[in-house]
Amino acid sequence: MLRFSTSKIVGTLAVIIVGLALAIPSFFSPEQRKAFVASAPSWLTAIVPTRAIVLGLDLQGGSQIVLEVDRPDLQRTMAQQLRDDVRRALREEGVQADGGIQLTPRGVQLRIGDAANRAKAMPKLQALSQPVADAVLGQTGARTLELREEPNGSIQLAFTEAGINARIRRAVSQAIEVVRRRVDLGGTTEPSIQQQGADRILVQVPGLQDPQRLEEQLGKTAKLEFRMLADSPAGDVDMLPSRDAGGQKVPVERRVMADGADLTDAQPGFDQKTNEPIVNFKFNLRGAQRFGQATSENVGRPMAIVLDNEVVSAPRILQPITGGQGQISGRFTVQQANDLSVLLRAGALPAKLNIIERRTVGPGLGRDSIEAGKHATLAATLLVVTMMFACYGVFGLFANIALLVHVGLILGLMSVLEATMTLPGIAGIVLTIGTAVDSNVLIYERVREEVRAGRSIPSALQAGFDRAFATIVDSNSTMAIAAIILFFLGSGPVRGFAVVFILGIMTTVITAVTLTRMMIAVWYHRFRPKVLPI
Repeated sequence: MLRFSTSKIVGTLAVIIVGLALAIPSFFSPEQRKAFVASAPSWLTAIVPTRAIVLGLDLQGGSQIVLEVDRPDLQRTMAQQLRDDVRRALREEGVQADGGIQLTPRGVQLRIGDAANRAKAMPKLQALSQPVADAVLGQTGARTLELREEPNGSIQLAFTEAGINARIRRAVSQAIEVVRRRVDLGGTTEPSIQQQGADRILVQVPGLQDPQRLEEQLGKTAKLEFRMLADSPAGDVDMLPSRDAGGQKVPVERRVMADGADLTDAQPGFDQKTNEPIVNFKFNLRGAQRFGQATSENVGRPMAIVLDNEVVSAPRILQPITGGQGQISGRFTVQQANDLSVLLRAGALPAKLNIIERRTVGPGLGRDSIEAGKHATLAATLLVVTMMFACYGVFGLFANIALLVHVGLILGLMSVLEATMTLPGIAGIVLTIGTAVDSNVLIYERVREEVRAGRSIPSALQAGFDRAFATIVDSNSTMAIAAIILFFLGSGPVRGFAVVFILGIMTTVITAVTLTRMMIAVWYHRFRPKVLPI
């Protein structure tokens, strides 16, 4: 163990130097880092690390919003989609419902008086009910729909509780991705977006002290549809408010010609004729084909551009639009046009989300937390350093040097990963300080036992490191398993604690074992002591 090749020493020192260098940007403010990047040559910024640890909501302040899926609104949407599916199924069989298809709170109901037509339509209606799948259990045996037939020809299709819950789970999963894109497009950094319970989403945006615009963006579904204005309020139409008509409701056909799901881009701009703010959009291939077909078949008719069940504009189709591009105008302000383009690029929410909790943490409270964390870390480090030096002398000094490198490497790795540092994360660093020197204690005590057994100094050092290594690996492995479980099953600050703890366990191998071993080897070859100072 007292033979370290030059390449191994250089490699270990290189890893340590790089790791410590990566931690340096975290000790400067964001303004200082931006000024450095702006003023330094490009070749220098490509070499010098500029990434830093992101402070969490509890350390730098910011905004927290809890969103909840609007269950009644989602059920209404499900019922409307079911009505369209039932209408299509009946059309395929050439059957017509007596009196149309009515919506119910949990589904639809209709009546087919003719027994022959009813018998022909029932298999198609039964096929609309699908088995409920679970990500863990697979097929659960439950169905999405419950179909009931009355003797008088009345048919009711109602969503089961399992079907509604499955749809809510899918809506939450989809909404998390949409919310993440919206927050990122808003120019914020390192937001924390995660599911909370069965139907809620927790959004934390560190550093954001004005959450009003964030609430507006997250509260909108941004459901964009292109329909045709109807000639009369009768028939298969919806009465929707129109901006051009001063908020009065106008008849709009229910059939959707194209929708925002096929958009590939949306950018704010200005109309060349009126100089009013507009939003320019582009369709993908499927959307361009549908939009082109719709405009070709309806030349001369007004097309309603519907956003969140409001007609923002209704331009008349003068000629077929086959290029897959268009614009949305609706008396927008510059800010509204920019926000709308962000929402359309991020995509529409699968369900309406209600803000049920909002909280703003001031930066003053965050500074207090940082100061408290600094004091706790400093006090823990001083006590551990003093104890190690008092108990093991020069060997304790080696352990203390390795301990400082250990903390620096944790900060460096967090900077590279741009991980979020929270108050529990600071607690994780304090805890890893104790576990890091614990490995040194195991090694030194083992060396003491070998010396008492009569071994020579080189042999005792070799045996001490070798025999303690298995114990160190076992103890760190069990802690790593617990930290990994915390990471995958925990949320928010718990995951932040787990990340720091896992990184601390990884760096322990480099510092408490390799670095300490190398320093002791260099010390022994330099001084050749007759008695170990422990």
